[in-house]
Amino acid sequence: MSYDLPERLQPKQPRSLLAMLPLLVFLVALLLVVQFWAILRPGQTPLAVLDPTAKPRPIAPAGELAADETSTIQLFKQSSRSVVHISTASLGRDLDFNVLEIPKGTGTGFIWDEAGHVVTNFHVAQSGSRWKVTLADQSTWPAALVGIAPDKDLAVLRIDAPTAQIQPLLVGTSRDLEVGQKVFAIGNPFGLDQTLTTGIISGLGRRIQAVTGRTIDGVIQTDAAINPGNSGGPLLDSRGRLIGVNTAILSPTGTSAGIGFAIPVDTVQRIIPQLLRHGRVIRPSLGAEYFPDNITRQLRLEGALIGRVVPGGPAEAAGLLPARRERDGDIVLGDLIVAVDDQPISGVEALFAALEQREIGDTVTLTIVRGLRTPAQEQLEVRIKLIAAGE
Repeated sequence: MSYDLPERLQPKQPRSLLAMLPLLVFLVALLLVVQFWAILRPGQTPLAVLDPTAKPRPIAPAGELAADETSTIQLFKQSSRSVVHISTASLGRDLDFNVLEIPKGTGTGFIWDEAGHVVTNFHVAQSGSRWKVTLADQSTWPAALVGIAPDKDLAVLRIDAPTAQIQPLLVGTSRDLEVGQKVFAIGNPFGLDQTLTTGIISGLGRRIQAVTGRTIDGVIQTDAAINPGNSGGPLLDSRGRLIGVNTAILSPTGTSAGIGFAIPVDTVQRIIPQLLRHGRVIRPSLGAEYFPDNITRQLRLEGALIGRVVPGGPAEAAGLLPARRERDGDIVLGDLIVAVDDQPISGVEALFAALEQREIGDTVTLTIVRGLRTPAQEQLEVRIKLIAAGE
């Protein structure tokens, strides 16, 4: 006996491939349409046709470099051999009390002479108690601190490298510089050694503050890019001569804003020999002490007001008068220095700057005002021989 299953329960027969062909064609066509739409829709670049025979383009002849390019390349090759990378460190201890060197910072310097003296900024050298100098040939040498001039932001290190590896930098002058003159800076900004930047002299006679708060006069302003790490490096003229030591930037972000400052080489020429001889700057002095400028201004006076003269010093010998108290208790103001060799003196800083232009043993003519605020007030000229400060 047999039973017929309902149609919905009967086994389905497989469709033939021929019967499914229209469906397959439709799916393939739909896939191609989707792919081409994705390729060709706005904002998309169609796939390029690959070229299996592609070869490099022919190289065009270079020709000759421009004259200014050639001179810049030559300047860099000549001067970069004298520029060094300075790294500073200090001694410390780890958690196990082992002594170790702690990196403090980096900067730039340049070789001053054949004896291996290296000039840099004071603020570079002061960041550590140990120093290493890397020459242009990538050899590294331990360095010793020879001398510092914090008020001028200058310092001298010394390395004991072979003479063949020592290439002193050519030295120029800064008194004859002109605004608009082309300049070059070589240094290690952000640790990138042997970096060359170019620009012009943007201004002369600028004033900046050293880390001690003292004013550095006659500073060169340049738009050559100077960044952290350039400090202590050379500013060069178009002949590759040193005309300044890059020392500071004016920037709200701490990176180059096109306003950099360099200590003029004429100042460097006065300071470095003293550091090599004495380890410090010995300033010419009158043998006197002065009231702070803010007190002088409160008295509505302009100049350097003498508060005390050193016993036995040149100021006392020349008859300069300090501030003093009379028997009746009244304070009598001392002499007011208003000029040195006809150079106007606006305050104590200006007096120090004027004296620093002279040498110990020089004789200068002071213009002073005596008897301030009295009927006997008069202007006098006094000649005085300079001595070393502290004598």
